[in-house]
Amino acid sequence: MEEFFALRLAKLRTQKGVSARDMSLSLGQNPGYINSIENGKALPSMSLFFYICDYLGVTPSAFLETENAAPAKTAQLIRKLQQLSPDRLEHIEAVVDDLLKK
Repeated sequence: MEEFFALRLAKLRTQKGVSARDMSLSLGQNPGYINSIENGKALPSMSLFFYICDYLGVTPSAFLETENAAPAKTAQLIRKLQQLSPDRLEHIEAVVDDLLKK
């Protein structure tokens, strides 16, 4: 679990485009805090895990979900899709279906 958590954190942090040092400081931790998690030397407390998820813009379940490679982008897209009319959603669905074809 520690290895999964470390890799997932590094991936999501990189997707956000922030350094481990900046993220650590933004969370009110010492500059090496996120590095220590990503190097498998530490795990966050439950409350810090929730802060990490909030900082990354993902839900805790999305953080732990391995099938979703970009949960923050997915959530952002869903918010935008919710504003579309049913007709436009059908168009988007057709585009997505076409993109998923192999």
